[in-house]
This record gives sequence, C-alpha cells and structure tokens, in this order.
Amino acid sequence: MNIGIIGSGTMGSGIAQVAATSGCTVKLYDTNQAALDKAKANLEKILNRLIEKGRIDTEEKNRIQSNISYVDTLKDLADSNLTIEAIIENLEIKKKVFSELESYVADDCIIASNTSSLSIASIAASLEKPERCVGIHFFNPAPLMKLVEVIPAIQTSKEVLKKSIQTISDWKKVVAVAKDTPGFIVNRVARPFYGESLRIYEEGLADFATIDYSLKSLGGFRMGPFELMDFIGNDVNYTVTETVFTAFYFDPRYKPSFTQKRLSEAGYLGRKSGKGYYDYSEGAVKPEPTKDAVLSKTIFNRVLVMLINEAADALFLNIASAEDIDNAMTKGVNYPKGLLAWADEKGIDWCVSKLDELYNEYHEDRYRCSPLLRRMNRENKTFF
Repeated sequence: MNIGIIGSGTMGSGIAQVAATSGCTVKLYDTNQAALDKAKANLEKILNRLIEKGRIDTEEKNRIQSNISYVDTLKDLADSNLTIEAIIENLEIKKKVFSELESYVADDCIIASNTSSLSIASIAASLEKPERCVGIHFFNPAPLMKLVEVIPAIQTSKEVLKKSIQTISDWKKVVAVAKDTPGFIVNRVARPFYGESLRIYEEGLADFATIDYSLKSLGGFRMGPFELMDFIGNDVNYTVTETVFTAFYFDPRYKPSFTQKRLSEAGYLGRKSGKGYYDYSEGAVKPEPTKDAVLSKTIFNRVLVMLINEAADALFLNIASAEDIDNAMTKGVNYPKGLLAWADEKGIDWCVSKLDELYNEYHEDRYRCSPLLRRMNRENKTFF
C-alpha cells in the first residue's frame, strides 16, 4: 500500500515510521528540505535505540528505512492509496493543501487529516470528492501510543470509513470511531483534567505540586495535570482548550483559564521553554506537595467526577461507544482506568451526588450533571 504523509514534523514522521514498519511504501512530504533532513536523521536515531534495546535488528532497521522516501513536491504523492496530513492546526491552510493534493491523486485515494480538534466536514468541503475525506488522529508519540481516533465527516462514504479502520488496524493500532464534534473523544473528555485542576488552583485550594500529587497518588495517573501541560506545552494545550470552548458555543464546561493564558503570553510554555508551572532550569528544585489526606481526596474526587461527567455526556450525545470512550482514554492518554468503568466502580449514585454538591455550591452550568448519569442512577444501571 502506498502512503503519503504531509508534514515531516514529530507527528508526521511518527506516522511515517508506523506505516513503514507495517510494510507500506511511504512518501514523507515537506516543503522544507531542512525539516526532511531532520526527520531522516531522527528516524536513524530512533531505530538505533530500538536496536540497542533489542526490539529490532539491523535488517529490520534497513527494511523500515528503505520503505520511506523523502519528497518536497506534493505531486510526488500522486500514486498514494492513502494520504495523511499532519501540518499546522489551521483550517484554511489545510483546505488549501487538500485542494491541491486532490488534483494529483487518483479518484480512489483516501485523503485524511490528523487534526486533533478541527471539523473534518469543513476540511472535506475543500475537495471535489468530499466523500474520500476522513479524520485519522494519532497521538504523540505515534509509534508508541496505541490509540488512533477515526472520524468520519458527514460526507465520508461507508467504504472510505471501512478501509480507513482496516488500514489502521493492520498497523496494529486500536481504533476508536468518533463523531465529528470538537475535540472528538480524547481532547473533549480530557478537558476537565486540566480545566478543573486549574480552577482548584485559582480558588487557592492547593498549589500545582499538591494537585499533581493528589491525582498521581490517589488516581494512579502517570503525570499530574500541571506536569502534563508543561510536557505538552502551555501554548498547545491552551489553544486546544480555546478551540473546543469556541466550537461548543462557549459552553462553560470548556472555559479556558486565565492562569494558563498568562503563562502562554509570558512564554512560560513548559519543558520546551525551560519554565512553565514548574522551573526546568539547571539546578531548579521542584516544590514539595502538601501531603494532606483530606485535601488530596477532595482534589482527586473533584477532578475525577468532572472527567466521568464528560465521558458520560460524550456517550449520551453519541460521540462514541462506551467501549471506544474508555479505550480512547486508557490507550490515547494513558489513564489508569476507563472513566466509564471508573464510574461503575465509584457508583453512579456517588457521581450524581458529587456533581450536585458542586452545582449547589457554585450554581455554574460548568457543574451540571449529565442527563445520562441522572437517568442511570434513577434506573439503577451501570455502564458495563
């Protein structure tokens, strides 16, 4: 199968590695020759590390490398059966690229976008044959993360959706099919992990280190929300939140934080800038959390129930199946448990009660309980 990848950044290069490892012939396209050279050099380093770890041998390394060619002309992707775009999150730029690409590829070539939050229907509308367009959203780093969200637009044909799911499954990835709504599954459902943690900080209930400690020690999350935002980049994380907030007609559940906005404006982007919620400069000492059992439990329960509520609402609005929602969160962002399974474990009555407590305290629509949770509590049902 011939695969075209548009954009040789971290994500595009990662997808190219995945496809090449699975035996596909890959052309990695970028307008910037220096970026292509960097992608080629980075792949060499990655494969050498895999050899050192005993994951692959030299023969396998050579096979993967020989499956990838680096091109700087879009027309070079003409023989692709599937193209995946992984460039800047700008709708107009993506539309322009898609429109040009369509003039080169065959009529049965699937044209996919790796966008994390933009409308697939809007991107598809730039094509003469919009039914060939689909969202195929990988998570970073693409070779390691098991989940791929596949998002059909309203224009996407059933055959294109079927072929896309089969291809990604053949690449040994776990597919979660999501409705074409802002943030799809992961970037929608995960918003409270960041947003509610920021709100807790802004209310003065706890500092960054204590909130991170609470989520890791009680919830089993690999990284706390502030560590994770620093890892992702405050500019990137804030932009996704702002995009989802705007796309949902300013629903207060997705309201961005002034704390994160100010850090982004100041250039405190996290690890990549040397400073974010934490200081990453040489010799900097990470602050110690307040290890108060009652405070930690309050923080953890509040963030968890907001995450559960978001997952339940995604199911209520038919964004994805319960299985795909839980798979998305465990395999897309490494949550320790699926949120809907977690809701069953805590008890649906507990979820409703906690959300009602928050709503009664704040009287903000942000804390409204999902109708699905309320209905399930009334009917004494569970998700699984």
